[in-house]
Amino acid sequence: MFEKTQPSPDSSSDQYDRRYVVRYGSLRSLGSFEARRGERFSRGNEVLVRSERGVDWGVVLSPMSQHAAASLRRGRSRNGRILRAVSDEDRQARAGTLTKQKQFFARAAEIIREHSLVMQPVDIELVFGGEKVVLYYLAENRVDFRELVKVMAREFETRVEMRHIGIRDESRLLADYGDCGKPVCCNTHLHETPPVSMKMAKLQKASLDPNKISGRCGRLKCCLRYEYDTYEENRRELPGIGSTVVTKNGNGKVVGQELLARRLMIIFEDGRRQITEMSDIVTVISRGTRSRSGRKSADSPKTEPQTDSRDSQG
Repeated sequence: MFEKTQPSPDSSSDQYDRRYVVRYGSLRSLGSFEARRGERFSRGNEVLVRSERGVDWGVVLSPMSQHAAASLRRGRSRNGRILRAVSDEDRQARAGTLTKQKQFFARAAEIIREHSLVMQPVDIELVFGGEKVVLYYLAENRVDFRELVKVMAREFETRVEMRHIGIRDESRLLADYGDCGKPVCCNTHLHETPPVSMKMAKLQKASLDPNKISGRCGRLKCCLRYEYDTYEENRRELPGIGSTVVTKNGNGKVVGQELLARRLMIIFEDGRRQITEMSDIVTVISRGTRSRSGRKSADSPKTEPQTDSRDSQG
């Protein structure tokens, strides 16, 4: 019988050799791009890539890895090739492209008004290689822009693509900084915008004032999703409010929770109130408003109010 050959230790990484994660385009799309043999790039290197749109300006984020490849497969990623590192001539050409984009956008807005189309132009992108112009727009209803595309293609002397976007994509294109003082997440590291609901804000005891928990797009902030899984896991594990517990300092009733810190506010039989670590809980005698499974327990004195989810995708 033949022995089954085992893959070499390096074979798992061979498929990622010469490949890099590159961000490109106005919407900061991510893709797996293959470099020429012998070329190496570092994080932050600016490169010209051949994407599905043509020749694009991109930024190298990292070498490709198994984890990065799995993440890209879950999202809407593309493959392509890295043509070369950008040169000084490329930078000068890009400056001219950005100037031309402003002129194109102003003219596109005029053409839309002339055709009385019910749509709002948000941004315009001239692909670096000149293969096409992409106009990003908002519209509540379907728009017949066939004549518009013909006029724009004739004036701009290139192919025109119309891209209907949502409110969050508008922020991805135009927003700069959030309330935290840092660049908005959708404009930097987010590959996809996660679904966010009021339930997440309530669980984290965030302010329910829409003005304080809404991002630049007017929807719930994406960062409310980041720690939600941890809050939810801790909520399931910690005794609920109203639970009777035995601690190292005596018996008491849970009257408050600090989910992220995994601590409980307990009122003891002698009237003392004390913040107690979860590790100091010896046993739970009776459950309060929620059990470990998330269902309401029989001894819960009140029904928990329901909250309506607000989908971030709008």
